[in-house]
Amino acid sequence: MDNQTTQFLPFHAINEFMLDDYRLSVIRSTLSGLSGMPAEYREPVERLTKKFVQVPGFRISVKAPLLLRLKPTVDAFIKQPLMAVAILAAWAQSELDLRQQVYDLLASRGWEMLPADADRTKLPGFLPSWPKDENFEQIIAAFKESNPAMEASDNDISLMTVWLSGRLPYQTQS
Repeated sequence: MDNQTTQFLPFHAINEFMLDDYRLSVIRSTLSGLSGMPAEYREPVERLTKKFVQVPGFRISVKAPLLLRLKPTVDAFIKQPLMAVAILAAWAQSELDLRQQVYDLLASRGWEMLPADADRTKLPGFLPSWPKDENFEQIIAAFKESNPAMEASDNDISLMTVWLSGRLPYQTQS
């Protein structure tokens, strides 16, 4: 019997790879579009906002205006793996075209992944291993070559790669 165990990094480990401005942008756009999202994405963010986000002057933080809720939500995203994964799931849902294009690209490059629409919030975190001979620059270049008409930032392509693969580039696989 094989006694190997798989180790995961908690979802908020993503913060080691996100620029502060980009993290703020992802959270702002996700919270801005939350009201139009399906309940399966909206409700976890709202529930966790009530639990982890405190806005002075508001007993129920989810009712605070977005601008007042933004900084404490960023703080919760940095510290709480459940908040990080809920926001990432909602963000990926708001970027369906990008999600599918990045998924197709990674699949064509031989990445092993769950289906694009799988519920990644059920996973224990990110795998700390990254495919050998792959890096963000190569993935971004390949994405832009295969999707010249699609406007997506390098950061969005990288974040979607991490989200879909369930991997952070701490170590490379052999």
